[in-house]
Amino acid sequence: MANEPTAISPASLASLSTICYLPPWSRPHIIGIAGSSGSGKTSVASQIIKALNVPWTVILPFDNFYRPLSPAQREKAFANEYDFDAPEALDLDLLVNVLTDLRKGKKVEVPMYSFSEHNRTELSTTIYGANVIILEGIFTLYDPRILELLDLKVFVDTDLDICMARRLRRDIVHRGRELTGAMKQWFSFVKPNFERYVRPTMQQADVVVPRGLDNVVAIDMLIKHVQRTLASKSRLHLEQLGQLVGTNGASTTFATQEDIESLETVRVLPQTTQVQAMHTILFNRATTRDDFVFYFERLMAILIESALDYVPYETKKVQTATAREYIGLAATTEICAVSILRAGACFETSLRRILPAIAIGKLLIQSNSRTGEPFLHYLKLPSGIENKFILLVDAQATTGAAAIMAIRVLLDHGALPENICFVTYLADKRVAIRRILAAYPKVKVVVGKVEDQIRRRFIDTRYFGT
Repeated sequence: MANEPTAISPASLASLSTICYLPPWSRPHIIGIAGSSGSGKTSVASQIIKALNVPWTVILPFDNFYRPLSPAQREKAFANEYDFDAPEALDLDLLVNVLTDLRKGKKVEVPMYSFSEHNRTELSTTIYGANVIILEGIFTLYDPRILELLDLKVFVDTDLDICMARRLRRDIVHRGRELTGAMKQWFSFVKPNFERYVRPTMQQADVVVPRGLDNVVAIDMLIKHVQRTLASKSRLHLEQLGQLVGTNGASTTFATQEDIESLETVRVLPQTTQVQAMHTILFNRATTRDDFVFYFERLMAILIESALDYVPYETKKVQTATAREYIGLAATTEICAVSILRAGACFETSLRRILPAIAIGKLLIQSNSRTGEPFLHYLKLPSGIENKFILLVDAQATTGAAAIMAIRVLLDHGALPENICFVTYLADKRVAIRRILAAYPKVKVVVGKVEDQIRRRFIDTRYFGT
């Protein structure tokens, strides 16, 4: 029959292993906004982000890339005699490197600059997972290397008298400067350098926005452009996820559970009578929440212990209490865990009972209720995951999309695919398992139970009682 599921075997899985999953942030849309100091660049960027109302859009200020100053230069800066408005004052090489890494979807550290101290601080800001990046600064359209990295180039053209008034207010109110010093800096450096360096870059712009934030029509046009870009990226992302299960989408599956268990990287919990009895309790709608939590955590402990078999071990000799030599095993790497919120938090009690000192990170990945597309909203990972074995835990995998994105996040932060084990209680064998294995054939998967169809949020609704 045309709707019969297509079986997947270990041999056919090999043909899928070349499929590469690319998250939305692997090719972010980068917008560059230039203009005079005080022209309203930051306000235009903020208005775009406010209208988009999505957490994966960030502003990257050019001001963060001022070069560290020597003691002599800082002395001139405090006397308003140092030229901050020349290209040489900025570390353009560092900015190009940061933008290049962001373009590749990598995590970057952005330096922080103190205008009150006239120097770069020891702090930095981490940017990762951004879908849209807005670079704003007076020299955004100056360097040819930066121009090549921008998808949209914008110049905010505001009358210089208005720019001067805004600049003076900012320097006096927010940066603690004196009026005479701020005026001296404007006429000595800001205005001459704008005419010399910044105004000519208007020719590089795709869009010129006269009057800045007051130009509602132009800003609305920019917002609609970004919204169209995000919609296009979402369609491509969903298409890519669909390719991980083949052209038939959800109609492609494993023929039997034995097909799954025959794969070296997949382990399904043996369905003993005890395990089946606990499944029955968990699936029974009459089970109280207290009983549900008790038996779920009991099963999670069995799953975690099964996953620990994938940890690399080496032979170790120890002395027993009776002074005899015992030859056993010891893990060769440290173990940490990362839970996919919120359902993955159901594992944390069992994790700490088995491994009391384990470091547990968290990822918040939520799927669009209409399209099913996953989005990364929050991450906090244990340190040094590139040298650790990672238990990635989630209570259930319906489509596998959240697990695939979570694994991508771990890989982007230095984890090795062979050191990742995805542990879940329920997994859909029609879609989830095939997608995960097709995207990451070296990742281990430990499953408590495989089903043909899983009701979304079944576990965490019962576990948390909401």
